[in-house]
Amino acid sequence: MVDNKKGLAEGKITQEALDKLNSLVGVKLRIHNDSGNRNVVEETIRKFINGTGEINPLYRDPEYGKKTRFGKQVAPPSWLYSVFQMGVMLGLPGVHGWHSGDDWEFYKPIVAGDRIRPEAEFKGYEEVPSKFSDRMIKTYQDRLYYNQRDELVAKASAWSFRAEQSNVRKKGKYGKLELPHPWTDEERESVDDQIMAMKIRGSEDLYWEDVKEGEEVPQVVKGPIGLTDEAAFYGGTSGRLMAHEAALVGYKKHPAWGFIATDTRAWEPRAAVHWSLEAAKAAGLPYMYEIGMERNSWTIQMFTSWMGDEGWLKRCYAEYRAFIYLGDAAFIKGTVTKKYVDENGEHCVDVTINGINQRKEIIVKGHGTVILPSRDAKTWPLESRVAK
Repeated sequence: MVDNKKGLAEGKITQEALDKLNSLVGVKLRIHNDSGNRNVVEETIRKFINGTGEINPLYRDPEYGKKTRFGKQVAPPSWLYSVFQMGVMLGLPGVHGWHSGDDWEFYKPIVAGDRIRPEAEFKGYEEVPSKFSDRMIKTYQDRLYYNQRDELVAKASAWSFRAEQSNVRKKGKYGKLELPHPWTDEERESVDDQIMAMKIRGSEDLYWEDVKEGEEVPQVVKGPIGLTDEAAFYGGTSGRLMAHEAALVGYKKHPAWGFIATDTRAWEPRAAVHWSLEAAKAAGLPYMYEIGMERNSWTIQMFTSWMGDEGWLKRCYAEYRAFIYLGDAAFIKGTVTKKYVDENGEHCVDVTINGINQRKEIIVKGHGTVILPSRDAKTWPLESRVAK
């Protein structure tokens, strides 16, 4: 039994708990309480992109979308986080978890009028070495997203790290950081300037022939991250957050899900690590920190802003590295590493992902593949993907 009456519940990684976790490998998970949006409509798209900050008219303006090949408003690929997030925090009660990466593959567009059905399966776990904790468990889950025609829209393989927060506190890996970050006025203004300088290609087609290996994909800049940013993101995504008796019923049934805050004496979820200093410190971190899904949403935005309305994001593999604390900024860019025509005759571009914060720490690392129209071959990747 875990104790949630005096702060964030504390659990232990025991062999019994691991055996129970192992018994769930291959199980299709019940995700009703963890899912959010199902219907792709103007309101759910707008709420999501208000939380990520995107202003791309392809996603924000229903009238713009009608003039594109899609014929209607489109949701960004990352909108699927608002349907079902990074997975279910499964087993190991009271042992904290950190969503640490996603490997997305996208097959069909998400357009107004669609209805998305998510599925999830627990794939397994392994014990991994760590400087963050003496003992670290890495768990794996797969998420599948289907539309109303039972077409597979996207697949995501996700991984999370689980550790006893008492051990994380003892290690104190990040205890020497000065938080929130002490920005000078000039540094702070520079972040705003870089955000205002970001470009969206939109209807200006990017052809495969015009891309060069070694060229940079322009950066996406976010921050400094504030409480309002976190509230906006949760408002557009979360099916988990509940209030009052709806939340209390869950906390009574699953004590590890929540805790009573010391200052307000209010019930709070484990997710409060993103906005509560008490919860963040109890989990072993020095300050509140951003949600991993945000980071991947920004990374996906880097691709979609660069590739234009006629490009197709095929894959986005992203590992979340250093924590992004409130008050930090994120600078995410890419580099074209390879151009090729694949076995299906599609003109592909591989891109490495490089994201840092203002301390020059790596916050996201990975790679992605974009399919572009070809001027010479007269091919358009959306032709085979947009429903007729």
